[in-house]
Amino acid sequence: MYPAPFEYHAPDTVKEALALLDKYQDDCKVLAGSQSLVALMKLRLAQPAHLIDLRKLPGMVGISESGGTLQIGALTTHRAVESSQLVRSRLPVLAEAAAQIGDAQVRNMGTIGGSLAHADPAADYPAVGVALDASVQIVSARGERSLKVDQLITGPLSTTLAPGEILTQVRVILPTGRTGSAYEKLPHSASHFAIVGVAAAVALDAKGNVQASRVAITGLASKVVRAGWVEQALQGKAPDAAALKSAAARAAERLELRADLIGSADYKANLAAVYTERALKRAVARALEK
Repeated sequence: MYPAPFEYHAPDTVKEALALLDKYQDDCKVLAGSQSLVALMKLRLAQPAHLIDLRKLPGMVGISESGGTLQIGALTTHRAVESSQLVRSRLPVLAEAAAQIGDAQVRNMGTIGGSLAHADPAADYPAVGVALDASVQIVSARGERSLKVDQLITGPLSTTLAPGEILTQVRVILPTGRTGSAYEKLPHSASHFAIVGVAAAVALDAKGNVQASRVAITGLASKVVRAGWVEQALQGKAPDAAALKSAAARAAERLELRADLIGSADYKANLAAVYTERALKRAVARALEK
């Protein structure tokens, strides 16, 4: 099916893009990597009268480090994140998550900012972003603001982005000390979206016990979920195999799981436990290497 008719705009500056957003408001959509919106338009599930292509905007592509923070332009592709030597050396979990998104075409076209703003409940970046306590920079004609990823996403395909706002950058404070993080995913065989994906970040104290942890689960709920109950089960404990397995067994404890074509609720609960344990084990192993 072909998209409904629309008017195409390709602004050269952020100021021009914001002016178009303010002018057309609910009648427009912004285009980043095209991997989600165009598919919806072809099915006529989205029928914007105006399409605002952000891909010419300056300063929204690239990866850099400044003041202990990793900064990624919102229009940086998954492939660029996956292959970046800076990301691989400083925050490998982000590169390994990017490498598991879709197929080669999707990774070469799709963008990190587009993925977060689209807020698919089975996407990979939201889980990694929550586990890393990442934030996004948002700009509008009224100014600029910053939001944590877990504040950005409110539900399936729903965010706190207001009309007239553009997500411009993703920022992650680089962890120091004995820290490690990992992402484990069971992909759907056709879409490669996560049936379940778990991102875990762990910090160890001087004695090797868990000082802090963050665990986020994607694919099993209407949005990414931070599993604070798993984190609590690990707090202050030695991260041996038994402790990790016990904490991971609680992964589905507060998730509202429902049977569908993927499997039963019990099957999904088991997936949550298995993939949480795998992510925690690799995160701890990375922390112990430091």
